[in-house]
Amino acid sequence: MHFTNDPAMATNRASTSSMSSFSLPVRVYYEDTDAGGVVYYANYLKFCERARTDWLRAIGFEQGRLSAEDGVVFVVRSVKADYLQSAVLDDLLEVVTTIARLGHASVVFAQKILRGDQAVFDAQITIACINLTSKRATPIPPAVRAQFATLV
Repeated sequence: MHFTNDPAMATNRASTSSMSSFSLPVRVYYEDTDAGGVVYYANYLKFCERARTDWLRAIGFEQGRLSAEDGVVFVVRSVKADYLQSAVLDDLLEVVTTIARLGHASVVFAQKILRGDQAVFDAQITIACINLTSKRATPIPPAVRAQFATLV
């Protein structure tokens, strides 16, 4: 994967060549760090969220459109996270996302954040599909589920 230093190119730099996984480069900015100069722990989850959202967009689905047209949203149900190394200001990270398990109304994403070949963060994040009206779990829309099924 090729990285540039231009943060405006993030969408163009996302790797979609192997859609069974998705890779999003993320530069660590000052705003991402804590008083100790390392990435604040919650920001790793934000990086993962960006990668899942961009992958969904890359396979043809936008969250706003799913909400408006299908009446569904995806929400985080659970997170299992391991913080392995500290990332710091100006690090160029890569968020690698795969689907670990596809359920009827949920999907489990395996996400790793790498600095070069070194893993700094590892997580399994369960996402539930929720009906906007009932606020309850609902089946993943058929077109989205069919696309996800090709990625498992």
